[in-house]
Amino acid sequence: MEHKNYTKHFIFLSVLLVVFFFVNISLGSVSIPFKDLLNTLSGGIATKESWQTIVLDFRLPKAITAILVGSGLSICGLLMQTLFRNPLAGPFVLGISSGASLGVAILILGSSVFGGFLLTNSVSNWSLPIAASLGAFLVLSAVIIAAHKVRNTMSILIIGLMFGSLTSAVISVLAYFSEATQIQQYLFWSFGSLGNLSWNELSIFGLIYGLGVLGTLSLIKPLNSFLLGENYAKSLGINVKKNRNIILLITSILTGVITAFSGPIAFVGLAVPHIARLLFTSSNHKILLPAVALIGAMVLLICDSIAQLPTSEFTLPINAITSLFGAPVVIWLLVRKKRIFV
Repeated sequence: MEHKNYTKHFIFLSVLLVVFFFVNISLGSVSIPFKDLLNTLSGGIATKESWQTIVLDFRLPKAITAILVGSGLSICGLLMQTLFRNPLAGPFVLGISSGASLGVAILILGSSVFGGFLLTNSVSNWSLPIAASLGAFLVLSAVIIAAHKVRNTMSILIIGLMFGSLTSAVISVLAYFSEATQIQQYLFWSFGSLGNLSWNELSIFGLIYGLGVLGTLSLIKPLNSFLLGENYAKSLGINVKKNRNIILLITSILTGVITAFSGPIAFVGLAVPHIARLLFTSSNHKILLPAVALIGAMVLLICDSIAQLPTSEFTLPINAITSLFGAPVVIWLLVRKKRIFV
C-alpha cells in the first residue's frame, strides 16, 4: 500500500527534475533560443554552430554532472545517517573528502614544501581527479582497516572525524609554506565546480557512480534493519559486520569519486535525506533511496542554475549557493514539521 501512495510523489518529482534540467541547460552567459536548444538535444542542428558546441560540450555535461553529484551525495548521506543512527552524519564524516582534498593540496601546494618535483606547474584536467582519488583511497584504506579492528560503529564515526582533522591540519601546514597563487588555485578547487568535466571524464564518473548505486540497492533490507539497532539486525540474521563494511566501502567510493571530479560540495548530502523523510513520511529505504536521489539531483540543478547568474558571464561558487539557499529551507521544514525521523 505504501508504494502505491507514493507513486504520485515520484511522478511529480521526476517531472520537476526534467523541468529543472531544461532550465539549467538554457541558462548561461550566452542566450540560446529554446527551439535551438531542443534541436541540438534531439540530434538536430542549431542556427549557430557555436550554440551547438556550447550546449553539447559545456551545458549538457554540466547538467548531467549536477544530477550525478546531487543524487550521489544524497544517497551517501542517507547511508551514513542510517548506519550511525545520527541525523548530523553526512557523506564526509568518514574523512574521505578530506583525503581527496589532501591529495589535491599536495599536488598544488606541495612544491613549496617538497621541492619542484611535483607537477604543480602543469596541473591538467586529469591530474586533479587522480590526486584527489589517491588521497581519498588512502583514507578509505585506513577507514576499512579501522572498521575491521573496531566493533563499535560509533568508534568508526569518531575515527573518520579524526582523519578529517588530521588531513585539515596537514593542508594548513602546506598552505602556510605556499605562495599566494598556489593557495588561490587550491581555494578555487575547494569551492566546488560542476562545469569542468569532459565527456571522457564524465563517462568514467558515471560508470563508478552506477556501480555504487547498484551496490546500494542490494542493501535495502540491512539498511531497514539498522534503523532499530545492530542487535535487532542480528536477530533478523543480518551479518552486521559484513554489511557495515559494504556500506562504508560504497559510501567511500561514491564520495571519493564525486570529490575527485567536482570538489567538496557541502550541505546536499547532509540535508537532502531529511527533506526526503519530511516529504515522504517514511523510513523504508525502498522509498527513501530513490526519493533522495531525485531530490538531491533536483536541488543541485536548482543551485547550479542560481549560481549561473543569468545574463552574466560570472558563475558563483556552487558550495556557497548550496548552503545559502539550502540551509534556510531545511530549517524551515524542521521547524514546521518538528520531526526528523518517522
